[in-house]
Amino acid sequence: MAEITSLRDAVAQLVHDGDTVALEGFTHLIPHAAGQEIIRQRRRDLTLVRMTPDIVYDQLIGAGCAKKLIFSWGGNPGVGSLHRFRDAVQNSWPVPLEIEEHSHAGMANRYVAGASGLPFAVLRGYRGTDLPKHTDTIKTITCPFTGEELAAVPAINPDVSIIHAQRADRAGNVQMWGLVGVQKEAVLAAKRSLVTVEEIVDELTPMPGQVILPTWAVTAVAEVPNGAHPSYAAGYSERDNEYYAYWDSIGRERDSFQRWLDEKVFGTEAATSDHGEAPLVDADRVRVSRKTQEVAQ
Repeated sequence: MAEITSLRDAVAQLVHDGDTVALEGFTHLIPHAAGQEIIRQRRRDLTLVRMTPDIVYDQLIGAGCAKKLIFSWGGNPGVGSLHRFRDAVQNSWPVPLEIEEHSHAGMANRYVAGASGLPFAVLRGYRGTDLPKHTDTIKTITCPFTGEELAAVPAINPDVSIIHAQRADRAGNVQMWGLVGVQKEAVLAAKRSLVTVEEIVDELTPMPGQVILPTWAVTAVAEVPNGAHPSYAAGYSERDNEYYAYWDSIGRERDSFQRWLDEKVFGTEAATSDHGEAPLVDADRVRVSRKTQEVAQ
């Protein structure tokens, strides 16, 4: 049964130095608040996994949390580069970063294999690319039935997977809807899991296209309103496009990034509530549409 707890306590209990950690969510429902809580608790030597590392991983990498990144695309969507990611790869700042690059299809299949309890996944992928020359977790395999040569990639089984969703009930059943990526597979593949949600309710109201993660599949649930900002949560908040442009100016230089860390992440430690929830991400810049009302933070 999933434990209902605070974000601070969940990260303290579930994320350890040296862990392999996946924070998933594709454009939508990206667990930014959880990523910043990992930074706030100063976790180190993490292997970070994500299909599309964007600014939350730029923050984690720039804060020195990561030793390795397993991914299939990286960038500030709609803006450009991730400067802290680039600095770590090119200049080993603040620490060296090893990278393992795959395709989207390869990463998705790795999660599916992990969730299915299989050692590897097979796909018709990577043809015409040089990724197999640079990524030793891409192998070829011959189909025993047709003789076709296929690509094989190992399963991903994170120590902990973290996602954001719209709702959970008080028993710990999780409900999400809208644009959903590999969140379900990431949770089912992991040894431990944390789901942050917009709200905890008495009863889950059925929604079109919903995904339900039952309580027995989730380790912990934490109520973190606006925990996906600056990405969006369908039915609760809109994407803060200005923040992504804003991040480019913050992440571009080491000094501005360090000031952001000191003020917006470490500087908020004393401001967390009695229940341990992290404050909103850069609350002075949040533009949230909660259901039908616009709320300026």
